[in-house]
Order: sequence, then C-alpha cells, then structure tokens
Amino acid sequence: MEWTKHAIWWHLYPLGFTGAPVHGWDGESQSDLHRLNRIEKWLDYALELGASGIALGPIFESEKHGYDTVDYYHVDGRLGTDEDIDSLIAAAHSRGLKVMFDGVFNHVAQSFPKFREALAEGPDSEAAGWFHLDWSGDEPTHRNFEGHDELVALNHESPHVQQYVVDVLSHWLERGVDAWRLDAAYAVPPRFWAAVLPKVREKHSDAYFLGEVIHGDYDRIVSASTLDSVTQYELWKAIWSGLSELNFFELSHALERHNGWLDAFVPATFVGNHDVNRIASVIEDERHLLHALVVLFTVGGMPMIYYGDEQAFRGIKEDRVGGDDEVRPEYPETSEDLAPYGWPVFRIHQELIGVRRRNPWLYSARTETLELTNTALLYRVYADDNSMTVALNLGDDAIDYPVQGDDVLAGEAHLNGGRVSVPEHGWAVIG
Repeated sequence: MEWTKHAIWWHLYPLGFTGAPVHGWDGESQSDLHRLNRIEKWLDYALELGASGIALGPIFESEKHGYDTVDYYHVDGRLGTDEDIDSLIAAAHSRGLKVMFDGVFNHVAQSFPKFREALAEGPDSEAAGWFHLDWSGDEPTHRNFEGHDELVALNHESPHVQQYVVDVLSHWLERGVDAWRLDAAYAVPPRFWAAVLPKVREKHSDAYFLGEVIHGDYDRIVSASTLDSVTQYELWKAIWSGLSELNFFELSHALERHNGWLDAFVPATFVGNHDVNRIASVIEDERHLLHALVVLFTVGGMPMIYYGDEQAFRGIKEDRVGGDDEVRPEYPETSEDLAPYGWPVFRIHQELIGVRRRNPWLYSARTETLELTNTALLYRVYADDNSMTVALNLGDDAIDYPVQGDDVLAGEAHLNGGRVSVPEHGWAVIG
C-alpha cells in the first residue's frame, strides 16, 4: 500500500460536524436534510490544510451517538442518504483524497435486528449465537461494552458474526472506501480480526485497516490480528502531559518506545480525537501548543488531525450525558465563518505538513534524543541517509546546542557555526 506512506488524515465526527441531533432524537429520519453534503463543501479546505484523506466517524444508522449501530448497510437518516455518501466519496476521490470509514464491530445497539431476533426466538436460535446471552433468569441478559448495557457485545467466536463483518467491510470497500478505522479493536480478540481481514483483502488488497487500541502490546496486537496499524495513544499522552507538566523526559521515553513499534508497523499518530480533551485545552500555556504539532509532524507515523484542532478549538470532556459535545462540535457552513483566532494555528499546520510532504521519509523515521532537560529537548529524526533535527524549548531562556544542518525548515532559530539557538518557548526544525 504505497499510498499509506503519504497519508495525512483530517478526522471528522460527522454527527457533530454537521449539527445532527444526538440527544433527544426521536429516531425519525431526517435524510431530506442531506447533512453529509455539508462535509463535501469542506473538502477543498482539507486539501488546503494539507490532508490527503478524510477519516469519517460513524455514518451508519444508529440509535444515538453513532457507536451504537443499528444498520451497517445504510447511512444514518440524520446525515442523509446512501446516495449522499456515494457523492461524498466521489467528490473526495475527484480531489485525490482517500476516505476512511469508522466501523464498530465490538458491539451493536439493542435495536440491532439480529439482537431483537435472538430475544424473540430464544436460546436455540441462530441469532442467539451472535451474542453472549444468559437465559438463566426471568429475562435474558447480555454481555455489554464496558458497563454500557445499551451496547450489546457481539460473540466474536461466531462464524456468522465473522462472515457478517467480512461482508460489511467488503460492501463499502466496493463502493469506494479506502480504509477502515476499527473502533474498540482492543476489546475484540485479535484472532477475530485474523479470521476476518485476510478474507477481505482477497479482493481488496490495497485497503488499510487501523485498530483503535488504547493500551497494551501494540506490536503483539498488530501481529496477531493482521491489522495494518493501531492508534498510538502512548505517544499522545506523552505529548500533552510532557508539555503541560514541563517534563520532556516522559516524551523522550515515549519516542524511544515509538522507535520499537516502528520496527514492526507504522502507528497512527495524533494529538486529538473525538474521545479526548482538546490539545489546546490541556496545554494551558498557549505558547506550547505549537510544540505538540511539531512532534506530530516530525516523528514517524501516519498523522491524523482531528477537526477543530487545526483551528485551536477548545473543549473538555465531562462524565455526563452530553459530556462529549464540547469535543464533537458543529462546524459552520464555510471556512469564512471560522473565528479569526484559529488561523495562525492553521498556517502552522500547513507549514509543518509542507515540511513532511517535502520529506516523505519521515513516515517511518526513527528519533534519537540528543539533548534533554525538563524544558528543553533536541532530537534527531532519521531514515537511511536522511535526517533533520528538532529543537523544542519550554523554558524562559534561549537554548543553544550543537546541531547538524544549515537550514531552518520551520520555526524560529539562529544557526551559527554548527550550533542552533532557539528563543524562549520556541521551536525549530533544522535540516
């Protein structure tokens, strides 16, 4: 999959992005509103940003937030119609943008037809085998996802479930989807993916499969599951906490571990997504927000930019109904309606993505820490005969280090006689 080496994703949560109702929705179709068409209007913005693909959160028919799927073969009526998603895929491809879908195959909604069929037909039915049902009480109970009873866990040992997922993945790949994010992949036995994905790849060898994995042995999970990659949550955590707590030792350690995973696969890297606090909210010192972006775009990996982060959106998750709303906001009709304060951050994204585009070897590059204190980090990024140096300064004084390279590729620094000086709270990429 040569195309993955150049992939940079703009990641959207469609229900939030388009202003579709999530809370208090009565389940009636709103397909005549064609909200997916709003995303189509933003494709040129994604190109301007520097993205090569759009990663869509759930678009399938669901009960509430999209991660409680009812029908994997049809677009959620709040977003539009199946024809609307076909149009969006075609519009993206016409611009050279890849499209990633979000598939939730660990669990389904209680109104998922097979679950209703299982409850109606009893423990000896074929449908009952799709789930983990306990029939010993007055009413059957089911295994759920992380204590959320409305999310019914699938039985991943069932050959019917395995074939169903093969069919769903293949169906949308045949309709033009290029990649899949597999939600809660960490909760699914790796042997399930190992049974499913090779069958899909028989006809779709160029498809890319990214598993959502929060913690664990990434290398082992990728190897056992045959996934192409997983989400690099460990690096995400080290970036925001290292910058917030003025502790570059944590980030340096995470980059060393990141090197190890790059020996086996290329992780999907990010500083924000639909499940975490906004990076601009957790890094309280605004001067250090850009340092997070520098790391994202200079280390090995497949970068994913969560919509709004490129405009320095703020947002904090809360443990309550609607607690995700701040990190899943509606976007305006056009980019002209965005607040002016976000555009400087957008332009830094463009600058750093430009550096990455001109140095595609960064996709699988390793890092080496050269200088390290709590508030200063100098690291070399390298692959084969290529290299560049990144300097990050969180302190109140300028830093001065020996460095290879004679050009400041991005940021602010002074080069003199094989040394680089970076101002207080500054950063630079040197090549």
